[in-house]
Amino acid sequence: MNSTGNCSEQIQKLKNEMETADAIVIGAGAGMSASAGMSYGGERFEKYFSDFHKKYGIRDMYSGGFYPYDTLEEYWAWWSRHIFVNRYDVGIGKPYADLLELIKDKDYFVLTTNVDHQFQLAGFDKKRLFYTQGDYGLWQCSKACHDKTYDNEETVRRMAAEQKDMKVPSELIPKCPVCGAPMTMNLRCDNSFVQDEGWYVASERYNDFIRRHKNLHVLFLELGVGANTPGIIKYPFWRMAHEWKNAEYICINAKEAYAPEEISDRSICIKEDIGEVLKHLMDSDIALKKICSPLDTFCSQGWVGRIFNQDKLHKIV
Repeated sequence: MNSTGNCSEQIQKLKNEMETADAIVIGAGAGMSASAGMSYGGERFEKYFSDFHKKYGIRDMYSGGFYPYDTLEEYWAWWSRHIFVNRYDVGIGKPYADLLELIKDKDYFVLTTNVDHQFQLAGFDKKRLFYTQGDYGLWQCSKACHDKTYDNEETVRRMAAEQKDMKVPSELIPKCPVCGAPMTMNLRCDNSFVQDEGWYVASERYNDFIRRHKNLHVLFLELGVGANTPGIIKYPFWRMAHEWKNAEYICINAKEAYAPEEISDRSICIKEDIGEVLKHLMDSDIALKKICSPLDTFCSQGWVGRIFNQDKLHKIV
């Protein structure tokens, strides 16, 4: 393994790149909201879902969404509570507010797999956002009989307030206004996911942004993206950074941060908490070394190389 730079040097380089870039394309995954304290497990899960844990053995909010509940009353007791604590009864995460402060005067666009609405809550321009995987604030027909989504805030708040014994009142169960089938979350989990008019408008805006900035000094800023859906953010960012010789790829992730060796000379990989890195980018007077672990950035062999038909990987381990 060959060291390619320490953490403080990488953060200073990132600061310089953000200041000089023609545009910034932000790709945000679950790690961004986790950095903001919106964990789906641990104490936060026990605080809101201890009854579901006790009855069903559910251990986190993610797996609870896939549990085959016996009744729709129980299904919506879970989901209304889940939506309420992650979408409506939550403040603006500091990493989101700090990120906006850092890039608000830049030409930017946000591509995200997060569904918690944090970017809009923080004040990001809605016309510069593309939520690819849905939104906790929207429902759709479970049969996907038509391509329309529905705001759910009013009913969700009632469900959360009126549920008893892990069940919502039957009269609050939402049904499709077209076919009468039960409604469900507008979250991409199978082929029934509804891509409504707003989804396609946002998709076109993102694609247009990419077309207009091709081959410019673009910063592909990847924040908290894991391996669940790498084809949405991570792999496209790698490909564009590889093809656009003036582009820079940035990866900030508390768990793992890496890039293919083919773009290692134009990559900055920081294995640290996103919120801490953004906070220090906001204040150039703070000694960067205080947030950095003793780990450096390394080059090694790895599976990611197949993206470029090679087996080389630039990775923090």
